This record gives sequence, C-alpha cells and structure tokens, in this order.
Amino acid sequence: MVGVLGIELLETGNETATARLEITDKVRQPYGIVHGGAYAALSETVVSHATATAVWPDGMIAMGQANDTSFLRPVSEGFVHAEARCKHRGRSSWVWEVEFRDDEGRLCALSRVTMAVRPRP
Repeated sequence: MVGVLGIELLETGNETATARLEITDKVRQPYGIVHGGAYAALSETVVSHATATAVWPDGMIAMGQANDTSFLRPVSEGFVHAEARCKHRGRSSWVWEVEFRDDEGRLCALSRVTMAVRPRP
C-alpha cells in the first residue's frame, strides 16, 4: 500500500508517529478530493509500522484490527499530513488516534485505529 499510494513514513516512535501522502490522481475520488480510503490506508499504515517496530523485539507482530475514520474537510492539493498518538499499549492490542491536516495545518480528518498484537508465527 505504501508504494501504491505514495505514503511517506517520516517518524516512528512508541508514542507518536508521522507520515504524509502527496495528493495525486491516484488518491482522489471522482470529485477531485482525497478518497476516504486513502485516509484509512494512511492511518493504518503509519500506526501499523509504529506498533510493529515497537513489539518486534519482544517476538510479536502487529496487524490492523479496527479503523474508524471521520472526514472533516475536503483536500484536493498538496499533502495530507498524519500525526498519530498512541492512547493505549496493551499486551494484545494498541489503540492510536491519528489527526490529518492539510498543508495549512487545518484539521481534515480523524482516525482511531486498533492494532492487534500477536506472537510471531
């Protein structure tokens, strides 16, 4: 998904992570604004990477369990900037909240993503 949509992972940590997505025709819906699925993919990608990086040394993997995204403001040009904050770090699941902003810093969408944490196969 990263390569297909052009997602750029910028910073990854146990508590926060950032990424961005350049707005091109690949991620626009027919009305010229960013498709909701692009936001959902961006949120799950950034928190999957952050969670997996944190739990891998303990012999665990991370995978998406739930993703709820609300769209607040349409964006059609520039970049969508994602900033994720971990709200819960449990043994079997992590919960993240992701804020999406446009190039002017305006809030465009919000996501809450739950990651399942499981032993490596």
